[in-house]
Amino acid sequence: MSIHKTAAACVNGREHGLSLLRQMLLIRRFEEKSAEIYSAGKIRGFLHLYIGEEAIAVGAMQALSAGDAVVATYREHGQALARGVPAGRIMAEMYGKANGCSRGRGGSMHLFDAERRFFGGYAIVAGGLPIAVGLALADKLQGRLTVTACFFGEGAVAEGEFHESLNLAALWRLPLLFLCENNLYAMGTALARSESQTDIHLKAQSYNIAAEAVDGMDVLAVESAAQRAAAQVRRGDGPYFLELRTYRYRAHSMSDPELYRSKEEVAQWRGRDPLALFEAYLRGRNMLDDADMKTLEADAANDVEWAVAEAERGGWEPVADLERDVYGSVAA
Repeated sequence: MSIHKTAAACVNGREHGLSLLRQMLLIRRFEEKSAEIYSAGKIRGFLHLYIGEEAIAVGAMQALSAGDAVVATYREHGQALARGVPAGRIMAEMYGKANGCSRGRGGSMHLFDAERRFFGGYAIVAGGLPIAVGLALADKLQGRLTVTACFFGEGAVAEGEFHESLNLAALWRLPLLFLCENNLYAMGTALARSESQTDIHLKAQSYNIAAEAVDGMDVLAVESAAQRAAAQVRRGDGPYFLELRTYRYRAHSMSDPELYRSKEEVAQWRGRDPLALFEAYLRGRNMLDDADMKTLEADAANDVEWAVAEAERGGWEPVADLERDVYGSVAA
């Protein structure tokens, strides 16, 4: 696989650079704390961490406005944080508390925030793609100049919904930004073992959708590509597809023994840690020093501490409310 070569992206000033690093750092520290709490038994069910992929969520969100829609996957904590969903509401949701962003009913894989047009993580692989098509179609029919950004992993490419969604998006010229987070392993299966064509963006081009591959470990490359793609979508030129090549440093989920890849491979990818790369970039341009880094780390630690406190003090949903939002009942 080869990544399309484009002009090197540049940061838009020191404050913007610090903002990007601050967001990536918050995601990293939030996920690390989530793993710790999960191991303590306070988060139950499945937990899929975003560690290693932070540059994608943070870079892509720079191209979106408040009126745009976001559809995510089950690995969506980072996307929700980058979209502005409060860390406390996310952590409370993972605890199953009523003050969570989905009132404790969704958990880690089903974060939702209507105010921010964050329309969920979806536990079903490729399940968010047709939802995104529907959202984009609704916006187009109502004449809204908005973008629906749909995140999904390369494992979704093997599902029928992927092809149906791309086909309809192209036919109807929908305002849809497809964001494929290609981390090389669909759960535990290497991409080359499941796809005869491993350049995923070429599949999108076969549906006459503009598409390109991007270095998903480079936050500036992601930001630049997303802004360019979103601008085209917003003009009414139809959907755009970005294949964002990345790597998760943790296992697929907390219950995954991770027997399908070598420690040497993981170590090699850790050499391209998106946080370390961007920190070095900013330091090399005198936009970041040790004092700045200390402040950013302290801010991230405080935000995560606050998020845990919000979750700990939240209450459980009353038993009397368990039938709320249920659309039918069983006759006695």
